[in-house]
Amino acid sequence: MLELRPNCECCNKDLPNESTEARICTFECTFCADCVTTKLLGVCPNCGGEFSVRPRRPASKLGKFPASLERVYKPEGCVAKAA
Repeated sequence: MLELRPNCECCNKDLPNESTEARICTFECTFCADCVTTKLLGVCPNCGGEFSVRPRRPASKLGKFPASLERVYKPEGCVAKAA
C-alpha cells in the first residue's frame, strides 16, 4: 500500500492525499510536479527512476488506511541524476 507521503522532498511543498501535483517513482520518492519538471527533469535524484502521477486514496478509505505524516525533506539532493 502506498504511504502517500505528505510533502515534496525537494521544496517541502505540502502534498496531501487529494493533491494532483504529487509525483512518485517506484520507490515512492515523492516530489511536486514543478520540481519534477524544472529541477529534476523527470528523473528521480534518489534512484534514477521515472515519475508517475501519485494516485489518490478514496476519502472513504483514509480512516482505516491514513496517509503518512512522516515528512522527507532533502533539498541538498534536489538535482537531476546523470543518466
